[in-house]
Amino acid sequence: MNSIKKVILLFHVEQQKKNRIEAICKLQGIRLLEVDRKRYEESLGALAGIEGIPKMGKVYEGAEFPMEMMVFSGIDSEGLDAFLKAYREAGITPIGLKAVITPHNIFWSAAQLYGELLKEHIHFGQKKTGDEGK
Repeated sequence: MNSIKKVILLFHVEQQKKNRIEAICKLQGIRLLEVDRKRYEESLGALAGIEGIPKMGKVYEGAEFPMEMMVFSGIDSEGLDAFLKAYREAGITPIGLKAVITPHNIFWSAAQLYGELLKEHIHFGQKKTGDEGK
C-alpha cells in the first residue's frame, strides 16, 4: 500500500470555488486542505501532513495573501495532469499561484513560497495562468 498521501493545500480561496475543487479531489482520491491564515508560517511539509516533518508552531500575523495559492503534495505528474485537466473541464477560474512540494521547498513556510511564486508571477506576467495543461 502506498503510504504517500495525495494532498492539495488551498490558500485564500473562496468557499464556492473550494467546493468545486473539492468535488474533483474526491473523485481522484486527493485530500483537500484549506489552510487557515494563522498557519501561513508553518512549513509546507507539515501543512501537507508529510511524515517526519515537524510542525514549527509559528503563528502568522501578517495580512491575508492577496492572491489565491494552490500547493500539491504526493501527486505524481500523471495525477497532476489528470487533476488540472478535470479542473479546466469543470470551468473553474484558474488559480495564478501553483506549486508542487519538492525536496527544495518542503521546509519553506507557506508565506515564503507565496513570496517566491508572486515574484515569478509578476516576472512572467499572466502568461502562466491557463498554460498548465502541457
